Amino acid sequence: MAKKKSSAEKRHRQSEIRRMQNKAVKSSVRTSVKKFATLARGKGASESGLAESEAALKDMVKKLDTAARKGIVKKNAAARKKSRMQKLFNALKAAQ
Repeated sequence: MAKKKSSAEKRHRQSEIRRMQNKAVKSSVRTSVKKFATLARGKGASESGLAESEAALKDMVKKLDTAARKGIVKKNAAARKKSRMQKLFNALKAAQ
C-alpha cells in the first residue's frame, strides 16, 4: 500500500517556499534602499547624480510598496522608510 503524505508535510513545504520568496523580496528591498542611500550621500551633488538618485528612489518606493501590499513588510514601516528617503532626496535637491 502506498504511503500517504500528511497535510502537515504539505503545509511545511508550502511555508518553506513562501519563506524563501519573502526572504528574496526583503533582500531586494534592503538592496534598493542601500543603493539609493549611497547614491544620495555619494555623488548626489552633481546633476547626473541627482537623476540617478531619483531613479533609485522610484525603484525603492516601488519595491517597498509591493512588499507592503504582500504583507512582507509592515505598511507603516514601508511608509516610514519611504518618508525618510524622500526627505533625504528633497534635502539633496534643495542643496542643488
